[in-house]
Amino acid sequence: MTSSAMQGGCHCGAVRFEAELTDGFTTIRRCTCSLCRRRGAVAVSAKMGGVTIIAGADKLTSYRFNTGTAEHFFCSVCGIYTHHQRRSNPNEYGVNVACLDGVSPFDFAEVPVLDGERHPNDHGGEARLAGVLRFEPR
Repeated sequence: MTSSAMQGGCHCGAVRFEAELTDGFTTIRRCTCSLCRRRGAVAVSAKMGGVTIIAGADKLTSYRFNTGTAEHFFCSVCGIYTHHQRRSNPNEYGVNVACLDGVSPFDFAEVPVLDGERHPNDHGGEARLAGVLRFEPR
């Protein structure tokens, strides 16, 4: 693994992967689209080809909706979302940080939230910030 490559997996351990992050955790984000709102995941970017399934490829299932451009991958055993091919940039994956070994979404004090309800591909091509999600441990 290189310095920006990390290993991870689903909750039950059936799916294991290695992700080569585009720029470490600087691409961290959430989204307000209908699917992201429901799953509540924090994602970071990896280039296409930057996610390698090292175990459990036969356990991955995928889901597409709306335009069908984005493909969201889940473990068919435990249901955890591991990664997706992005609609805004189909040459990148979004990787669920909660699936990366040793990383928690609660490690980040602030996470930018992108406006996925007004997706950039539908409204002029530029991502818009909807807000910031903050975590303040007690």
